[in-house]
Amino acid sequence: MADRPILEVQNLQKHFNLGNNKILKAVDGLNFSINRGETFGLVGESGCGKSTAGRTIIRLYEATGGKVLFNGEDIHAMQGKDRQKLTRNMQMVFQDPYASLNPRMTVGKIIAEGIEINGLYSGKQKKERVNQLLRDVGLNEEHAGRFPHEFSGGQRQRIGIARALAIEPQFIIADEPISALDVSVQAQVVNLFKKLQKEHGLTYLFIAHDLAMVKHISDRIGVMYLGKLVEVATSDKLNAKPLHPYTQSLLSAIPLPDPEAQKQRQRIILQGEIPSPVNPPSGCPFRTRCPHAMPECAATMPPFKEVEPGHFAACHLL
Repeated sequence: MADRPILEVQNLQKHFNLGNNKILKAVDGLNFSINRGETFGLVGESGCGKSTAGRTIIRLYEATGGKVLFNGEDIHAMQGKDRQKLTRNMQMVFQDPYASLNPRMTVGKIIAEGIEINGLYSGKQKKERVNQLLRDVGLNEEHAGRFPHEFSGGQRQRIGIARALAIEPQFIIADEPISALDVSVQAQVVNLFKKLQKEHGLTYLFIAHDLAMVKHISDRIGVMYLGKLVEVATSDKLNAKPLHPYTQSLLSAIPLPDPEAQKQRQRIILQGEIPSPVNPPSGCPFRTRCPHAMPECAATMPPFKEVEPGHFAACHLL
């Protein structure tokens, strides 16, 4: 594994101007890095900004501030051929397998599109590459001639994964790739991601709101709330010893497989609604729902600091 992380996110911001002097701060100062060959899970409630963060990292959205370094190069400063080179090395698997595939194109053409644009293969080699990708994701060669509407949601997501792999990227952002799938299919797709990571040496940013599933696939996990990271740790540490009250509440909602243990555990139920990112609270963004809030929480933003080796959190209690 290389000493330098493959991806470094430095004070990343993405704000949307809504007019009438209203600014929606969807992503407001993210800092994290992802090592080569690692899966970094990004979790949080709907509306916390995790999908916007993923789209800003890959530059589907232009950043309002901060930097995203990929192999040491600033993604948002790239132009022309350098940006095309970036596209080859970074790909995205989208949340909705129904909306992310062109209904007018056959599966074979969908997968081959990136290959053709980048001039990687042609003729017989291109066809063989498409067929190999279909096999890699658990589909058959005969599926290449069919259209997206002929497939189930799980199969369509496999096609989306094959499309992302087609140009041999180093890094894939998976934006809630299992949330639109049946529960029985979710585990299959997660296991497919893990298999492909081993076979192709991939690095993932895996975005989801299901902390239980993220635990299964991730090496490290970052927890977002209202556009900010509140905790980052290894998957094992985060689940064994969550430090931030928000992380503790998320983990308490995951049911345990042992009925007796489930009866004895105490569920942490948060009060109130998530504040608007247009008008966030002063100080700590979580203070309006935190059961441990103090006057200091309203006065100042807690620093995001390393509380234990490799375990970062932003909370005045720490």
